[in-house]
Amino acid sequence: MQNPFLDCHPTDPFPNPFLNQPKLFGFLRPPRKTIITPFLAQKSKQNQQLPAATGSPKLPEHGGHLQQAITALEQGSPIRRRAYMSLLQSCIDADSIGDGRRLHASLCLVQDRNPFVETKLVSMYAKCGSLEDSRRVFAGMRERNLFTWSAMIGGYAREQRWGEVVDLFFGMMHEGVLPDTFLLPRILQACSNTGNLGTGRLLHSLALRLGLLDSSKEARVSNSVLAMYAKCGELDSALRFFERMGRRDRVSWNSIISGHCQCGVHEAALRLFARMRAEGIEPGVVTWNILISSYNRSSNPDLAMELMEQMESSGIARDVFTWTSMISGLAQNDRMNEALDLFQEMLLSGVEPNGMTVASAISACASLQALDNGKELHSYAIRIGCIHSILVGNSLIDMYAKCARLEDAQRIFEEMAEKDVFTWNSMIGGYTRAGYCGKAYDLFSRMESSGVRRNVVTWNAMISGYIQNGDEDQAMELFHMMEIEGIRRNTATWNTLIAGELQNGEPDQALRIFRQMQAFSVRPNSVTILSLLPACTNLLSVLKVKEIHSCILQNDLQLDISIANALVDTYSKSGDIEYARVVFNGLPRRDLISWNSMIAGLVLHGCSHHAQDLFNQMKQEGIRPNKAIFASVINACGLDGLVNEGKKLFSNMTEEYQLSPGLEHYTGMVNLLGRSGRLREASDLIENMPIEPDAALWNALLTAARIYGNIRIANLAATHLFKLEPRNPETLRLLSHAQALYGKSNDASKVSRSKKEGSVTESHGCCWMEVKQKVITFSTGSQLTLNSECKLAEINSRIMDTNEVIPDFDGTLLEIEEDSEDIVGTHSEKLAVAFGLVNLPTFRAIRIVKSVRICTDCHTICKLISKLYKREILIKDPKSLHRFKGGTCSCRDYW
Repeated sequence: MQNPFLDCHPTDPFPNPFLNQPKLFGFLRPPRKTIITPFLAQKSKQNQQLPAATGSPKLPEHGGHLQQAITALEQGSPIRRRAYMSLLQSCIDADSIGDGRRLHASLCLVQDRNPFVETKLVSMYAKCGSLEDSRRVFAGMRERNLFTWSAMIGGYAREQRWGEVVDLFFGMMHEGVLPDTFLLPRILQACSNTGNLGTGRLLHSLALRLGLLDSSKEARVSNSVLAMYAKCGELDSALRFFERMGRRDRVSWNSIISGHCQCGVHEAALRLFARMRAEGIEPGVVTWNILISSYNRSSNPDLAMELMEQMESSGIARDVFTWTSMISGLAQNDRMNEALDLFQEMLLSGVEPNGMTVASAISACASLQALDNGKELHSYAIRIGCIHSILVGNSLIDMYAKCARLEDAQRIFEEMAEKDVFTWNSMIGGYTRAGYCGKAYDLFSRMESSGVRRNVVTWNAMISGYIQNGDEDQAMELFHMMEIEGIRRNTATWNTLIAGELQNGEPDQALRIFRQMQAFSVRPNSVTILSLLPACTNLLSVLKVKEIHSCILQNDLQLDISIANALVDTYSKSGDIEYARVVFNGLPRRDLISWNSMIAGLVLHGCSHHAQDLFNQMKQEGIRPNKAIFASVINACGLDGLVNEGKKLFSNMTEEYQLSPGLEHYTGMVNLLGRSGRLREASDLIENMPIEPDAALWNALLTAARIYGNIRIANLAATHLFKLEPRNPETLRLLSHAQALYGKSNDASKVSRSKKEGSVTESHGCCWMEVKQKVITFSTGSQLTLNSECKLAEINSRIMDTNEVIPDFDGTLLEIEEDSEDIVGTHSEKLAVAFGLVNLPTFRAIRIVKSVRICTDCHTICKLISKLYKREILIKDPKSLHRFKGGTCSCRDYW
């Protein structure tokens, strides 16, 4: 809103806006007839019996010792006004409120007393730290002038009780006392710190009417008005006022730059910074620090570091605030090692750290769990005398706790003379993270009796500790107690419960808590969303993903790059590649994870051409691919049978991008060669690779051997799998079958012994699908409803009518996960598909999750059903995602 006073002329009539203001400050009473305050009344009566001033001993008014003077007064000696005020000043200088009270008790002995004496008393009490006594003297004064109000306002300003400063201003105006050039900036500062824009505008108009903005000598008032608008976020008003200022000094520029930084308008702040230099005002260390601190707070430490380097090249020495801002900025942006390196550079530069600097460095050690560095900083804090800083103590407790040195953390905790809520929270959090919820609860109980009020962070730490240790009942009890105790549950509280349920394997319960959170009008944040989305990466959760996506849009979180990337990944893995592409295409900016998530999703769904096109587009945009992207694109080449292109990518990793291939790249190459029938070449690649192959690699070779019926290589792969996974039932069954076909090997006795001992149970196929928000389980050979049985019979009849040949691989190496249907009954995925055809609307895809690899017979039948019934079927088994549509499968019949 535009300030109506900005365009007023100083000669316009000035209506007093303060006459009708209510008395906002409780102790502002009408002036009293006596200057003796109630708590001194008895003392005053005693003093009435003292000898007259003419008969009293001479008081050492000038140069006498303070204690001697007070003693003389207590004996009834009168004192001149100036001498009494000098004694009060001595109390201020010595910070001796006790001596000040003794002087106050002898107030009635002051000769020629005027309001300045009591004003000095007000000032003495305020400066010695007793605002209550200062208030009592102030309230009892018969006459209060500008200096009295200045003393009272100054006392509250020193204690940073800004709201009461504003109240005092209204009381002052009510008594007809106007602020001067020294008091007005202090009241404007109170408006700035409380965000009280309305009062700030009134003060601006008052300064304008009083002519305090006209003279170049009154720059302090103008700068205070400017700072008020800037700190209240009124950049338009601040800029208008700034442009009209007759004289702009460095403080003016700092205020307008700081205001832009505070509002996040960093580019405009930098333009003002350049303009400041162009107009011949060289920025000082404060100006540089404003910009450096602002960029660190806005999670842009790289630009802050550039400014710090420019600062040095401009000949401005970096002070302790510069270094501290930069070190804490790096630490807050998870760049801990750089923060510690910068701390060491600071020491070498000769700038001595303060408590905040040391605390930031110790916090970096805590995050890195760098105990040795933390202990070294602990010793350094003792050496430079900042060990008693509460910030340093809190950081040390956190560091030792995160480094599993709870005894050291507890020792520091007990030794700290002053403890704040962060101290208690750090110690409680240390115990809960280590699983010592009992000790944490003891501290939790002690905390309230110690006079430190437990805040929401304290409760969250306890809830997190209980739920992570599996005590969900206790966690929920504390969760409900928060409301009884008057503690408002915040987003972090709900996030703690959601994360705990997910950790305990209860994704449905986590989603229920998420819904309750929204019902209580608690706004989720990125942590909430990033916790939930990974729990929805399966075919049965697509509706849940859309529900979470809707919440993201409602709360304007869609532009968060981490959330957008997680959405792309989750939509892909939950079987909705179209939605994943919509999210990806709508991103205003994309990072490496965005490209990787989208390319991997396309490969998962068999969209290999699109994946390769996206890879080429990414390179054209100057994005350097990482290892994960190379693995996805090699798999895309395998889907299309592009052996030479895949080999070229594999070699380019090291030759062009200096990336060493990992197991995922060798697995992709084995898939690439295996799909093209180059089994010997794939086997040689494994034999000559520089790293030890894992189970995924041998499984890739096994798949190729299955498809092409190479029993020798299948036996080789199965033997190695058995060595890596001797207790895997599928591996045991596979090796037994392979040996039966290929001939017994040396491992045959091990297989037989494992079966006899019964150490491994047989695996029976089952699958799951969601219908009407209920997950239904189908087991191989189980009975269906009458409608589904009829549908299954109809399917078999229609398939027979097509004269399609269903491959029969019974008795061969290819089918080892489940026995044939003649032995165990109809396979679970057929039952699920029949049930889905009956119970799901025709426009909805049939989504099934299967516990074991789908057999070739069922795979072929699902392709036929997708063609005959024009239905999309998605089946996720441990080997692949199968997307059946129009008679084809996304796996290209290779799984």
